[in-house]
Amino acid sequence: MTTPPAERRPTTWWAGGLRLAERPPAPGGRTSARLAKWKAAHDTAEWFAARLADVGLDENALAALLGEPPLELAARTGRPEWAAFVERATTNAPPAPHTGGTWQAGFAHVLRPLAAAAAATDARLDGAFAARLTSRLVRIAARTLVLELNLARQRGELVGGTPADRFTAFVNKVDLSDLLARYPVLARMLGQACLHAVEAHGEMLDRFAADRARIVAELLDGVDPGAIIAVESGQGDSHGGGRAVCVLRFADGSRLVYKPRSIDLHVRFNGMLGWLDGHTRLGLRQVRIVRGEDYGWVEFVEHEECAEVSGIGRFYHRLGAVLALVYAVDGTDMHYENLIACGDQPVLIDIETLFHPTLLTAAPSSDPAANALANSVTRTALLPQVLLGDHGVFDLSGLGGDHDGANYPAESVDWLDPATDTMRLVRRPKPSTGAHNRPRLGGEEAEPGDYQTALLAGFRVGHDTICAHREELLDLLRGCADVPVRFVARATRTYATVLDETTHPDVARDALDRDLALDLLWTEARDDALLRALVPHELADLWAGDVPLFTVRPGSRDVWTAHGVRIPELLPLSGLEAAERKIRRMDEVDRHDQQWLIAASLASRPGPVEHRGTDVLPGRVAAGVPDPQRLLVAACGIADEILAHATVEGNRVNWLGLELVDDRHWTVMPMGAGMSNGYTGVALFLAQLGALTGAERYTEFARDALRPIPGLLDVLAADPELAPAVGSGGFHGLGGIAYALARLSTILPDDPELPRWLEAAVELASDIDDESASVVDGCAGGLAAMVAVHSETGLPQAGKLAHRFADRLAERAACGDGFARGGAGVGWALLRFAAASGEVRHAVSGRAALRADRSLRQRLLPLGEADHGWCAGLSGAVLAHVAHPEQPLDAYTLHLDRCINALAVHEPLRDLSLCHGELGVVEALTVLAERGHERAAAARTRRAGLVLGALDQYGARCGTPGGVPSAGLLTGLSGIGYGLLRLGFPEHVPSVLLLQSR
Repeated sequence: MTTPPAERRPTTWWAGGLRLAERPPAPGGRTSARLAKWKAAHDTAEWFAARLADVGLDENALAALLGEPPLELAARTGRPEWAAFVERATTNAPPAPHTGGTWQAGFAHVLRPLAAAAAATDARLDGAFAARLTSRLVRIAARTLVLELNLARQRGELVGGTPADRFTAFVNKVDLSDLLARYPVLARMLGQACLHAVEAHGEMLDRFAADRARIVAELLDGVDPGAIIAVESGQGDSHGGGRAVCVLRFADGSRLVYKPRSIDLHVRFNGMLGWLDGHTRLGLRQVRIVRGEDYGWVEFVEHEECAEVSGIGRFYHRLGAVLALVYAVDGTDMHYENLIACGDQPVLIDIETLFHPTLLTAAPSSDPAANALANSVTRTALLPQVLLGDHGVFDLSGLGGDHDGANYPAESVDWLDPATDTMRLVRRPKPSTGAHNRPRLGGEEAEPGDYQTALLAGFRVGHDTICAHREELLDLLRGCADVPVRFVARATRTYATVLDETTHPDVARDALDRDLALDLLWTEARDDALLRALVPHELADLWAGDVPLFTVRPGSRDVWTAHGVRIPELLPLSGLEAAERKIRRMDEVDRHDQQWLIAASLASRPGPVEHRGTDVLPGRVAAGVPDPQRLLVAACGIADEILAHATVEGNRVNWLGLELVDDRHWTVMPMGAGMSNGYTGVALFLAQLGALTGAERYTEFARDALRPIPGLLDVLAADPELAPAVGSGGFHGLGGIAYALARLSTILPDDPELPRWLEAAVELASDIDDESASVVDGCAGGLAAMVAVHSETGLPQAGKLAHRFADRLAERAACGDGFARGGAGVGWALLRFAAASGEVRHAVSGRAALRADRSLRQRLLPLGEADHGWCAGLSGAVLAHVAHPEQPLDAYTLHLDRCINALAVHEPLRDLSLCHGELGVVEALTVLAERGHERAAAARTRRAGLVLGALDQYGARCGTPGGVPSAGLLTGLSGIGYGLLRLGFPEHVPSVLLLQSR
């Protein structure tokens, strides 16, 4: 008689599925080779010891557990519930043979006994429940089943004439009992998923039966919907034992949302909306709710189109007011899946994270701009938040969620050759499916940037209402002191990735291997006391198959786990106290700051980056008289604007700005150290202005802006991989930082720290071997910067490094055209070095690079097509050819006349930036004028007058999307101010675009 498979498995098969925290101390004296793997996963012995101490272990105790045989472990512990369920389920008769189909259907065939056993525990659990559960089990088991499939193929065990036939043969031969005995961690995950699904679904049905009368009366307009015909799960992450949001469908077509956690906060948010609507009369819609004890029922909000264009404007106007309210109460996580566009009504449907703690501290050493951003409107996630990755860019905000073929930036798991015996895992970009958060008209989604005015107007109404009636709102908020609020300690996608990746078969045989994989959470919490306190509870939730859940109470500093464990005084400040402080600080200045962030965030929406100086201002600009005093006054006005928008804490100052990442996407962020759009560039302008005016406030701000430099240099020196990542570039990299420090040491000669910082920056740059040859972020910029530093300060290391950079650059071919990133800049840098060093071979290489560059051809293109900018256009090409006095102008006479005509005849460019705006054009004329070119001098004077006229008529329009003001040097206000100083005082203000020294 053949022994049934279930009876052949060892009685202690399940012991390997017990995780570290479930294993009682083992007898000492054992050693294990696996201990070395655990040690290697932690940086130092001290950290490894601290990590073990957090769970009451040391190395000897861990070694004993790692070396303990399953038989002994099982003898000291009781058989867990999941193991008993798996044993019962796998004693059933095997299902009928699988006859083919999708890979999901094939793997479902293997796992069907588990789902069938789960459904059999409650008569109310139908086939649809079993099908949903089976799909979840397939996702959990897929990697292990694919490994087993490939092993069977390699052993020649699969029979069939085609790859699909052999796949079918595999799923029919799998012995589920044997499989799970060999992979007890997988058995645990599958068994737990079944038990949790049964409990959670039964609980939902019980609650619906108890609340049905109230649901009909309060959510379904008194009309009984009939029987439940479907339950749509997967509407959110699971917490607390497989409990997740689901949508119930009824016989009459109506739908209802079930939330298996407290919805008291949403009830209170409805009260806040009602309060705001009472003062504004905007007609803000509230979601209808039936509250239960730690759960609730919510009306299903339909996505509906707007009836007319004005409805889209009303949508964004209302959303602006809602944004002001959510900002005031420190709301977060209002991403695209949590907002529904119901006609002209924006409806937030998942209110869990109001009063959310801010984990950044405001210590004097921290970045004040980073703290300001963390407490701003951007933390709500309603405003554009662009995620960048190898496979694209995606805006996950409440205003984003694009449908138009966007990919999620990170790769997702997929299967190559599915349902064949060569099926294998691949990682591919995952297309976005979008959501229902954007208003539509005629089937077309509205672009939020087109409704910026409506959004800002609504925000102003909401913000002003809160300021005018703040005591009323604060009284309302105090009633929320004991309401549970979700606390997001880490990004949910981090947990989801960890759950998915730890279904790998390599960690499915012994739970201690999966524990080691999950130690990533310990490693990331190493220097964070708050996270370290949460890790044991995170691990417990992840082992239960859940996304970890923590809650707080707005009136408390304590944190609660998903299982009700209270961790006292973990937060630095209660959510209610933080919200009250913010609301009391809200005023007109705060509103302007937040409105700038709204406009800047909208400007960062994914879209084509126009990094070209082609468009001119509309209409005729009346030229001003460009005398030095007027230019200086205009520069002071710009500097005062920069100072007014600075974020100051103690003696630290920084700015929030729009920065172009990878020359492709703009993002709002605190300024870094890079000269192009960072605080060293701002400091250079302010210090130069202070030197010309004698105004101490400008130089003091410049000094304060530079305070992070020594800490940054220490961090770069401590990690050999960081400086190469920064690069040596003359604007984005260490070359630009060194150039700015060299110039600042001249402008601020009484500062003894600047020369030391400069030496450290040059030393760090000496270890860099850039892949890029460009001026802005590569070797050409590093070369030009070192030549300038050596000329400015005489620093020997800079001269030596310039030689090294020149040799490397001469060996590399320039890619593309233009000054910033192309051959024009490379040729210019080599010629500059040759002029300083007398190295003829570098001059030859430089002239070859200039000849290969095609950006001078822009002079032949008609207005509107020609790029006149410095970075990639005509003015940069002109500078590259004529910036060196050793290059005779008469060699370029014909070209120069045409170039000057092209640069000088049109109205000012649409923006005034140095990078691709009008002041980059004027710089080319200025350099030609300095070299004695009379036509260029006349054109320069005329263009300077037009710059003043454009300032009067349009303001200091930056080279950012939509001209949003930003403090940076290349595309922002500091560059415009510096360009004005250069126009007024060229003998005192060297060209920053040419990295000139004094």
